[in-house]
Amino acid sequence: MGLVAAAEATAGWAERGGYGALGPGNSVPRFHITWGTGPGIVTPFEEAARRAEDAGTLTILPRHRVTELVIADGAVVGARGDVLADSATERGVTSSRDAVGDFEITAGATIVASGGIGGNHELVRSAWPERLGTPPAHMLSGVPSYVDGSMQTVSAAAGARLINGDRMGHYVEGIQNWNPVWPMHGIRILPGPSSLWLDATGRRLPVPLFPGFDTLGTLEHLRTTGHDHSWFVTSRQIVEKEFALSGSEQNPDLTGRDVKLLLKSRLAKGPTGPVQAFLDEGADFIVENDLESLLEQMQRHDGGGILDIDQVRREIIARDREMDNDFTKDAQIGMLRSMRGYRGDKLIRTAAPHRLQDPGAGPMIAVKLHVLTRKSLGGINTDLAGRALGSDGAVIPGLFAAGEASGFGGGGVHGYRALEGTFLGGCLFSGRQAGRAAAC
Repeated sequence: MGLVAAAEATAGWAERGGYGALGPGNSVPRFHITWGTGPGIVTPFEEAARRAEDAGTLTILPRHRVTELVIADGAVVGARGDVLADSATERGVTSSRDAVGDFEITAGATIVASGGIGGNHELVRSAWPERLGTPPAHMLSGVPSYVDGSMQTVSAAAGARLINGDRMGHYVEGIQNWNPVWPMHGIRILPGPSSLWLDATGRRLPVPLFPGFDTLGTLEHLRTTGHDHSWFVTSRQIVEKEFALSGSEQNPDLTGRDVKLLLKSRLAKGPTGPVQAFLDEGADFIVENDLESLLEQMQRHDGGGILDIDQVRREIIARDREMDNDFTKDAQIGMLRSMRGYRGDKLIRTAAPHRLQDPGAGPMIAVKLHVLTRKSLGGINTDLAGRALGSDGAVIPGLFAAGEASGFGGGGVHGYRALEGTFLGGCLFSGRQAGRAAAC
């Protein structure tokens, strides 16, 4: 019982939806972050690969860029491409793509596991679905530059069918990484429910587009505003409790499997170290002690010139006024009060309701938010064994695909909406299926 209670107390409740009972969103809380984060998942596979390399049963070819799949008698029998120059670039800079040679390898089976298209903004824009409006002119990258969709194009040239390219999972709470790993590196804020969300002109987003409720619904709405950014207006007390950041570097407690650091960073007063670094260094963060100073700095900020400052002021004052109303008509305030009825939210995810202008909860904080490219929910069409299919639905002998390159399996197993935490399973399962089939 103790373990069950502890699990209930800390499981997150992302993407609640906020619509009717039949609408999109999670009906219950659940875990969607692994112990050890990404490195913790990769480590056992890397260790196995290193052992195989030491034993001479695996050859790793870094800096080899595939430009073509080799076909013989209707089957994929290998790959050819460019050998790229060694590149010791600094953090945040794209490595060299200069070719210094070429290569060709043969194989009984070729598995494409190159990820999606999020690092190639032009490809993202070309696949942007009409239902989400016009694609943003400015976006941040939630994936490295090499996740550019090039292997999807190469696979299509070999006969593979690409499907569901309009299925995307991009985020609307992106912030510029003050210490980027790759160019245009964005980090996602995984927000709790209390911040006031405004569009680029200062108008509050409609119900139920509250922080953390419906990412794709919010993206669709924001694309109707004619602008590529939006704003959170919040308080330090909310940031301390409700701002989590995506990425292994932003979660050293979870990544390092450090229980003491986890308890200290998540339960102690004050923001986590990575969040504090963004407050101190982040280009998208504005911190001021009072409303008028905050409004002045927001208007001076890049993109702030289109803000209707009087509208922003009205939205904040009206929201704060409803905090004194036990029977509030403000749906967001009613929802966050309800959310604190769930123990996990009350302990670690939802701040005690308060006015944004409350000096005891301050200082006030504004955050400029960008669209952040991330998940590709379509890709190479495969069967249940991970075998690539052609335009006629027939298996292409020798060619397999797994992970995000195949839309997390099959070419789009999630449909048009995918709940947070469901991507990893598709990667692992489709990889296992493709590996087993390729070994047969």
